[in-house]
Amino acid sequence: MEWYIKCLKSYAVFSGRARRKEFWYFTLFNTIIILVLSGLDFVLGVGGILTSLYYLGVIIPMLSVYFRRLHDTGRSGWWLLIALVPFVGAIGLLVFLVTDSERGANEYGPNPKELWSSADESTSEGEVSSSD
Repeated sequence: MEWYIKCLKSYAVFSGRARRKEFWYFTLFNTIIILVLSGLDFVLGVGGILTSLYYLGVIIPMLSVYFRRLHDTGRSGWWLLIALVPFVGAIGLLVFLVTDSERGANEYGPNPKELWSSADESTSEGEVSSSD
């Protein structure tokens, strides 16, 4: 849930990088919410209104995290348009999205995986030294 909220807070940030974990957790929670809303739409007989309203609310954060995920693999966010090519485009985009981060900094910023690891290490070191 933390990654989903992080993406919503960064809803209009199209620069920088998003690691796989951030992207896939956002996608997972989006899918769960859409399934629940689709079920409610069906039960209430409202013809997809709830799901449509949700999509309208998350379209910008969704595009943002796609762009940042592609940046993490060293690609421009415009590669998202490859999904418009039937079948092959969707497979190509999926390959890009599951690809590991480029090591180190790239033209879009520092590797978020390395930033996260160094933050974990400094927290761990602080906890160890404070418990002595």
